[in-house]
Amino acid sequence: MNVIINGCRLNVEVFGPEDGPVLIAHHGGGGIGSLAEPRETFGVLADRFRVIVFDARGCGLSDGIPPYSHQQWAADVDALRIWAGAETVVVAGGSYGGFIALEYAVAYPEHVSAIILRDTAADGSNLELAFENARQQDRVEINWDNFNRYWSGNIRDDADLKACWAELIPLYDYEYDAEKSTAAVEAGFYRHESHNWCFQHNWGSYDLTAQLGSVTAPTLVTVGRLDWITPVSSAETISRLMPNAELVIFEESGHSPQTEEPEKFTAVMREFIDRAVPATTPAADSAAVPVPAAVPGIRSRAS
Repeated sequence: MNVIINGCRLNVEVFGPEDGPVLIAHHGGGGIGSLAEPRETFGVLADRFRVIVFDARGCGLSDGIPPYSHQQWAADVDALRIWAGAETVVVAGGSYGGFIALEYAVAYPEHVSAIILRDTAADGSNLELAFENARQQDRVEINWDNFNRYWSGNIRDDADLKACWAELIPLYDYEYDAEKSTAAVEAGFYRHESHNWCFQHNWGSYDLTAQLGSVTAPTLVTVGRLDWITPVSSAETISRLMPNAELVIFEESGHSPQTEEPEKFTAVMREFIDRAVPATTPAADSAAVPVPAAVPGIRSRAS
């Protein structure tokens, strides 16, 4: 559905019982992300939660109305909370979506009941580690001009963004599958304006490390052992700084344990969320709850 949020038309999907606690999940990827990833990851919780996923402004099928700042994206999450009629929400996000989930928790702590994070970071220091990881790997030959343009936000157009992403995607999985990665590239959305904004305007000032100690909501921090871009050390920093955080490392995953170890990831997420936001009413009739179907051929990733 189309929803006008802070003056911008967003593409929004909602699943689960109308009277259930609300979970809002932000996709990763900046200009390469869409709601397909959080729908697949968090849609399984629609048996108990009202799960809201959406294309952020400038991403997917939503309108491109700047700014594409962390502050604006977090404000859009809060406007979605108000639109949903919820006083508090579970806020979730993976990769770049985790940045926005953390930004939201810092800016709107009174509206956060719990936080779920996947393969993300509390500041921009992970890029230095990622560059070194890229130099040390032997999975793919790096075109360093394209690599540097991608991570500095100097992408020329949407086709250039897609081409650069196709070169990077082999770095992301625990075990590289060329056919599946190609399918994921073809299934994606590419919005170079918002991508460039992320790395020209957002990245240099992104640092929440001094503020995370004040975020007291229960927090699940997950990460793949071989995540090259937001490595285990980034997740350890978050879990160390947040007073009610717990860390789970997925030993046979890269950047996407939700697709590489899906059964374990879902079990860990459910166990956490049932403790953090315990059910107060009988479970909804599962036959009446619209749960998103899997999308064949899509294994969404977020950079």
